[in-house]
Formats: sequence, C-alpha cells, structure tokens
Amino acid sequence: MLNINNLSIAFSPSADAVVKNLSLSVKKGETLAIVGESGSGKSVTSLAMLGLLAPNAIIQNGGITVEGKNVLEFENEDWLKFRGQQVAMIFQEPMTALNPSLKCGEQAMEPLLNHSKLGRSEVKKEILSLFKKVKLPEPERAFDSYPHQLSGGQRQRVMIAMAISCKPKLLIADEPTTALDVTVQKEILDLLQDLQKDTGMSMIFISHDLGVVKHLAHKILVMFRGETMEYGPAKEVLENPSSAYTKGLLSCKPPLNAKPFRLPVVQDFLAGTVKTYDEKTPIDFSDKQQLLSIKNVAKWFGDSSSFFKKSARTQALKDVTLNVFEGEVLGLVGESGCGKSTLGKCIVGLENPEVGEIFYNGKDLLTLGKSERQKLRKEVQIIFQDPFSSLNPKQKVGDVILEPMTVHKIENNKKARLERVTWLLEKVGLTKESAGKYPHEFSGGQRQRIGIARALALKPKLIICDESVSALDVSVQAQVLNLLNDLKDEFGFTYIFISHDLSVVHYMSDHLAVLNKGEIVEYGEATSVYQNPKQAYTKKLLNSVLE
Repeated sequence: MLNINNLSIAFSPSADAVVKNLSLSVKKGETLAIVGESGSGKSVTSLAMLGLLAPNAIIQNGGITVEGKNVLEFENEDWLKFRGQQVAMIFQEPMTALNPSLKCGEQAMEPLLNHSKLGRSEVKKEILSLFKKVKLPEPERAFDSYPHQLSGGQRQRVMIAMAISCKPKLLIADEPTTALDVTVQKEILDLLQDLQKDTGMSMIFISHDLGVVKHLAHKILVMFRGETMEYGPAKEVLENPSSAYTKGLLSCKPPLNAKPFRLPVVQDFLAGTVKTYDEKTPIDFSDKQQLLSIKNVAKWFGDSSSFFKKSARTQALKDVTLNVFEGEVLGLVGESGCGKSTLGKCIVGLENPEVGEIFYNGKDLLTLGKSERQKLRKEVQIIFQDPFSSLNPKQKVGDVILEPMTVHKIENNKKARLERVTWLLEKVGLTKESAGKYPHEFSGGQRQRIGIARALALKPKLIICDESVSALDVSVQAQVLNLLNDLKDEFGFTYIFISHDLSVVHYMSDHLAVLNKGEIVEYGEATSVYQNPKQAYTKKLLNSVLE
C-alpha cells in the first residue's frame, strides 16, 4: 500500500535533516505505529505523504509511493483527488485543524460532498450516523455547533468522523486519541479496527501512548531526532527492545500500581544513569489549612431567555461540593464533557455558576468586587489544555510571560521582571533565548512548558492543571510531572489536577474525585479509589485503561 524509501527532509539548505534516511512499508489492512518524542519527525513524515509540508521544506532524497504512484511528483489537481479518498488524516490538534468560523457539521460534510455523488441531505444523514459511531453526545447539537462550543475530546471525534467519511485506503492518525477519555478511546480504537476489517484500510498510527500501540499495531517504528531507532513486529519491539531510547520510552509512563518519588526519563536511559526511587509517602491533611471550599455548585449552559428554550439547556455541574487543603493535589477525572474543565473555569472566574459558593482562603469568590477579585486572581492560576490556542501567536514568548507580571505589578521594575522571565524559562527546562521566539517555533511539549512558566509568573498558591500533560509524549510527560512535583515541593503549591489519564492522575494526586455528568460520584484517597472503586462508573473507567 505504502512504501517510503530512504527519505530525508530538512527545512533549509544549511540545516540538519529533521527526517533522516527513513524507510518503511505498510501492507493493505496493516497498522504501522510510529512512536517517538515530540520533534522526532513523526508528524513531518505524515505531512510529506499528503503533500502538506511547509513551503520551506526540502526533500533532500528518497521517495514515497502509494499503490505504486510516486506522490512526490503530484500536481495540485492530483492532490485534490488523492486527499480524503485515497489517504486521509486525523490531525493532532483539533482546535487548530478545524475552521473556527464554520460549524462542525459543515466541515465534516465537505470531504463527502467533494468525493461522492451524494446530495446534501444524504451526506448530512451519513455524517450524523458517523457522529453517533464516534460516540459524540447529542450528534445533532454537535453538527450545528462551532468548534469552540465543543470540548477537546468532542472536537477530536468530529475530526475522526471527517477523516473516515470517505473510507480511505490509508488512514494517517496523528495522536487521534490523545484528547479522549479512556472509555471513548477504547471505543474509537475498536471502531478503527472494525473499519479496517470491513474495508481493508491500512493505517499509520502516530502515538506516544504505548498502551494504545500495543493493542493496535502490527509493526512499530521508533523515531528519535529524525532517525530510526527501532523497526519491526510490534510484539518484538515491545517485549525485546534493542535500543536504550525505546527502553526509556517504555519506562516513562507512570506505573499503574505504584507511586515512585520520581519518574524515570529517556535521558536517564540514554546516559545510562537510571535510578530506582522510593515510593511517595501518603500525607495526612487532617491538620492542614483548608485553602479552597466548593459548596453545592451548579452550572448550566444554553439560552435561558425564552421559556421554549429552557429544555435545551445543559447542566454541566450538579451540586458539586469539594474541599482542597494547602499543599494537596486533588485529582479530577471523568469522561469528556463531565464538567471537569467547567469546574476549573468556575474556580478561576472564567465561568460563573448559577448556584453555590466557592471560598478561597475564607473569601467567597462569587461575591467579591472586581478590584478584590483581580487581586486574588494572581493567586489562582490555570494551565490550559491546549497550549497552542492558549498562547497569543502574535506575542513572543518573553512577552507572554511578562504581560501578567506587568498587569499585577509583580517585581519593582521591568528589569527585575525580565530577569524573572529568564529564571522561569530556565526553571521549566527552556533557554533564555526562547523569550525571543514565537509559540509556533516550539514543539507541543515546549509550548506546554511555556504555559506552566506563565502560570508561575504571578507566584500563585493554587494552580489548576487542565489536561496539562495530555498533549505530551510519555518522555516529556514524565519530565513535566517531575517538574510539577519539584515546584510543589519548592514553593508549596496546591494543585487541582484535571485529566482523563487515570495512571497520571493516580500518580500525581493525594485525593481523587470522579465526575460523571456534572456530579461527583466517588471521592477518596487516590490509591484507595484506584485500587478499590465502589461505584460502577469508576470501575468502568478503570477497566477501559489500556496497559
């Protein structure tokens, strides 16, 4: 189906190649998984297959053939016929891949309207059917929604439906399940495998989640800085890795049944300095001061101005009550759309609940005046889920971090603030030169570090991490989790850690709250909830984890 032979790609004549002498093949009905760290060349390789490389990209040598056709010789008309029907792609970041000015249904219909003879009504019917298959709640509502009106996981499902609508012969899936909770992830993977059986579709599955790869791939290609580290049958690569890099990738994910003081990172394996760490000691919070108290909070979305529209309103939070103590990490888990991010936004003041109270250090955040709220805002910060859309693309990174410090008058003068910008960048593992670059010049993992630096700029006491590691590969994820723990120990931060990755939440959290349709259905000490769940919903989440 696909052959890549000795492919090398660079972004300027004088620069090193970002893909170096890559060779691979994919047979009909076969799944090849490509794994590796952010910046290893995975996505660049997939974009080359679809003729979507940046204008400054240079293919130095090699060839790409799909069903015997050399795609590197395609003209624009050839690509228009080829993309969507022959080869389709599920892109990594649905918020940036979807057009913000078009409704999701219109965008999803476009491939079928272009590549089939079906009329609009038939195409709409087909897309709504696909929306149901990818487990989109309320398909009709999603069809008429703009991308920003859906959650990250729901946007990802729109992208998946769009990609498979024309039943392509080769599907390139670039981190397709990263933004999905474990139950939907399992259902989507089953859907892709069923589609493969029905149509004989081949698949290239790009992922950092080796648990997913293990259940899906026939072959695995491991890439590092553009080079092939490992390539062969999936079982052989996973059970008997030959390179230190692959061994590192397999060891970076938080273990399911342990909580070591630190996670190993790939650099430890490459340097041959792997250490074994003791288990974390559980903390007793009974004598700690209560920092945040959430009482009976409820939140609705939808238009309440008309009696006839009230039935269309959606309740995002229902009678939520939680306490968070100083120095604690509270984990929030649940499926996409369960209200996790909405609760986080209510705490920082980006959303206002209709019912309930939120006390921070004894002050009710919902009744504070504007000036009082602004003073407190610097103490409660959020690290957003999508680092690309939460950073201003027109601002240099240094200005992104400097701006909140200027607004809140952190430090005495601009010179001191600039010094703090440099200190923050170095603290999160970036260089001081990063301050002069724009967000698009960084990888996803690096952009997430910038988001963390921005949150730390105001010297907060409470940080809400909203899926802050979901977009990161396992090696960078381990680095960021270690960083968050180090910063917590150094500065005494309190975290609310929102994630759909149960192994990560269990590793990070002291207590765990499970949300389902806006309600807390289970709460307790993290390991206790993880090992002995009482509710059927929690058991369902845990049973969906791919080890």
